[in-house]
Amino acid sequence: MRTRLYDPIPSCDITPETVYRQRRELIRGAAAGLLVGLAGCERPAAAMSTAPPIPAPKPEIPGLQRWTGSTTEARTSYRDLTHYNNFYEFGTDKSDPAERSGSFRPRPWSVEIAGAAEVTGRFDLDDLLKGIALEERIYRLRCVEAWSMVVPWNGFPLATLLRRFKPTSRAKYVAFTTIERPQQMPGQHWNSLDWPYREALRIDEAMHPLTLLAVGIYGRWLPNQNGAPLRLVVPWKYGFKSIKSIVRIEFTETQPYTSWSDMAADEYGFYANVNPEVDHPRWSQASERRIAEGASIFSARIATLPFNGYAEQVASLYAGMDPKALY
Repeated sequence: MRTRLYDPIPSCDITPETVYRQRRELIRGAAAGLLVGLAGCERPAAAMSTAPPIPAPKPEIPGLQRWTGSTTEARTSYRDLTHYNNFYEFGTDKSDPAERSGSFRPRPWSVEIAGAAEVTGRFDLDDLLKGIALEERIYRLRCVEAWSMVVPWNGFPLATLLRRFKPTSRAKYVAFTTIERPQQMPGQHWNSLDWPYREALRIDEAMHPLTLLAVGIYGRWLPNQNGAPLRLVVPWKYGFKSIKSIVRIEFTETQPYTSWSDMAADEYGFYANVNPEVDHPRWSQASERRIAEGASIFSARIATLPFNGYAEQVASLYAGMDPKALY
């Protein structure tokens, strides 16, 4: 396990007096150093920044199909989705991605395919998207920090793309890597994580119909702060598994390195399935605060559902495994 490194960025800024904001922990023990995946800052997202809202990117995504499995819960507002984010490449505060991602350039973009597959190489993203039908899928998003959103993603099943590369029988896992571009991503100048950010899924999780590659939200191309131009969405897992700004996909035979699990395996497991009965070492996971338009920090919390409410679709992936080992 790597040594946990100190991140000098303060987690929470002072907001107007009318808004209550709970300050995040920044240091977990002097000997352990900083662990930056901390809970808190549960104020309403719309009140988080006094900066003007970032305009929705143009143009709108054409030809979106509506997915019949979408949740009917109230959607989180576009502003909240784009101004309340964890994306440490731009900083550790929720407002940092919106405020610091303006110089990031998501085009042109290419994705490297590597490992145990018949087809590998580097491919232009626009070429990869040709012929793929994009859908709107409204999923719940549950953060490990005990807050949640309801997001209208625009994208396509990850399996649609992976099948093109013909993974071999040796492919047991799929590993993902975020771009490392510190000149445009100022958070990468600090050692809050071991850059570049990496995540992975078992191949059956990656091929599951719910696993999505997203290119947009609310019918528009992904904003920089939400993982432009390509991000993973795994709705039954905690949000840190849904890696952003992907530049590399690799098929592997053994379980790959993943950033949070390597930094703090006791707090952030490889599977990271949402389980209200397994608490984080420093807070309960039994309930969550929904970030939604008009939501108040004083409103009641809602119960967290096993697998974030997707147990009927995905629980069979883990038959016979210890549920507590899947956190």
